[in-house]
Amino acid sequence: PGSMMPGGMVFLRCNGDHHCLALVGDKGDSPNGKSLHHIAFELATIDEVFRARDHLKAHGAKITFEGRRRAGCQVAVEFLDPDGHHLELYWGLDQIGSDGRARPAEEWRQKTSLEEAVRVAPTGQDTTIHDAALRARIEAATDRP
Repeated sequence: PGSMMPGGMVFLRCNGDHHCLALVGDKGDSPNGKSLHHIAFELATIDEVFRARDHLKAHGAKITFEGRRRAGCQVAVEFLDPDGHHLELYWGLDQIGSDGRARPAEEWRQKTSLEEAVRVAPTGQDTTIHDAALRARIEAATDRP
């Protein structure tokens, strides 16, 4: 609904992924009422999302979001490319079962950092960091007061 996303939003899918296309309603802020919000790329592991975020930060990219959004529950980093296009790198997009049912909203676990997304995962999402050095760095960062 518009209360969650100005202009409203609908998710479309063509396979078991929660969505492959998300359409956002016109908020009246684009000249022709149509625009591309962002393109997303799936990464193979959650470790890669952390590495991508670290690489982007090290190279001065403008990060617009990191963590977990609501529907779909993917862990992601969103950023602007040098031309100002919004891009998303994500892992762990919910799958839709043969019954066509999606994860209920009360299980979404929205978080605004990758570290929090790992610590507070929705039911069934294994957010184990497998790279020992990366895991130690994340644990050290989250144990700070």
